[in-house]
Amino acid sequence: MRVVIFDMDGTLIDSQNDITASINYVRQSNHGLPPLESAFVVDAINRDHRNLAKLFYDTEIYQDSDRITFEAHYHKQCTESAVVYDGIMELVEELHQRGVKMGVATNAPTPFALRMLEHVGLAPYFERIVGADMVALPKPDPEMLHITLEAVGFNASVDKAFMVGDNSKDMEAGFRAGVTSVFATWGFSPEGHGDHVIAHPSDFLKLL
Repeated sequence: MRVVIFDMDGTLIDSQNDITASINYVRQSNHGLPPLESAFVVDAINRDHRNLAKLFYDTEIYQDSDRITFEAHYHKQCTESAVVYDGIMELVEELHQRGVKMGVATNAPTPFALRMLEHVGLAPYFERIVGADMVALPKPDPEMLHITLEAVGFNASVDKAFMVGDNSKDMEAGFRAGVTSVFATWGFSPEGHGDHVIAHPSDFLKLL
C-alpha cells in the first residue's frame, strides 16, 4: 500500500490572497493598521521561528478578539479566490486511480480545510482531513500524520508513506512520523529541503 499525506495551503491550494485579505481585515478593523502584501504574509507563515501576532497585528500575543474577527471573516473569504495549483487535480486523480490512500494534514482549523477542499473539488479523494484543532500540537508534531496512517491501516514494514508539503514544518512532521518527506517548490516556498524536492506535481509520480 502507498499512502500520501498532503499539506493544504501552499501545496494543494493557493490560498494566499484570501489569507491576506482576512489578516488585513483584522488589521484595519481591530488595530487601524495598513494592509500587508501577500508575499510578506506567506513568508511570515512559513518562517521556522516567528511571532505571527506581532508580525500581523503588532501585539505580543494572539488576542481572542483578533482570532474571532479573523475566523468570522475567513469563513466566507476562504473560498473567494482559492485555487488548486496547476497539476494537482491531475495528480490526485492519478493517485486515486492507482489505489493510493490519501490524506491532508494542515495547521489550519479543520472546518476551513473542509470548506476549501470541498469548494475546489478535492475533498472526496481524501481518507482523512486533519486540522490543527483535531490534535494536541500542530505540525511539526507528527500526530496529524499518525491519525491518517492509523485510519488506513498503515504497516511500516510493508507499506510506504509520503508527506508532501511546502515548508520545514511539513518536512519535520514527516521525519518524525517515519515517512518520506517531499518538498514542493511550486507553492508558498520556492526553496526547501526534504528526502526529495519536486518542482511540479507530476514529478511526484516518479517517486512511486
